[in-house]
Amino acid sequence: MITGYEPILQNVTKHIPLSEAEQLFFCSLLQERQFHKKEYLLREGSICNQLAFIVSGCVKSYLPDRKGNEHILTIAIADWWVADYQSLVFDTPSELFIEAVEPTTVLLLTKEKREMLFSRIPRFEQYFRILTERAFAVSQQRITDILSLPAVERYEQFLRRYHRIAGAFSQQQIASFIGVTPAFFSRMLKSKRHS
Repeated sequence: MITGYEPILQNVTKHIPLSEAEQLFFCSLLQERQFHKKEYLLREGSICNQLAFIVSGCVKSYLPDRKGNEHILTIAIADWWVADYQSLVFDTPSELFIEAVEPTTVLLLTKEKREMLFSRIPRFEQYFRILTERAFAVSQQRITDILSLPAVERYEQFLRRYHRIAGAFSQQQIASFIGVTPAFFSRMLKSKRHS
């Protein structure tokens, strides 16, 4: 494997085989970027024209409401891809912010370079289809959980899934992600401590 690109190549080769020449070509299309905590990968109103593979760190994507509250849609940790797919696919201004929760290193693949990749190595279309299907399934499960599970169980799932980075999120952010108000979340934590 190509030094410095092991995480992304391991992710890709779990799903599709690549020759060394194909690995080299793929890596030549990527741009490494570092983001500080609270730095934006994407701002509302910008057009998302790239996908970001998280090498290390963590990002959140969120939608601000009219009162300035954030509604967290996605938390992406190492070995995940993140983008505003609606903006990426339709070339429309993003309604989301994507922000680093902690210092984060990503590998960026622009939409244009992804098309070059598909033309040169068509198997990558299969790779991104697999990722899209899995992301859709995770998103659907999250919606199902919000509609069917009690808040305390959603919180416990959050802690299990994101145990390494849970401390990087405020109570308000966790409340947003599990789909409850901050006031309800605070009452739930008090009740949990006293039980």
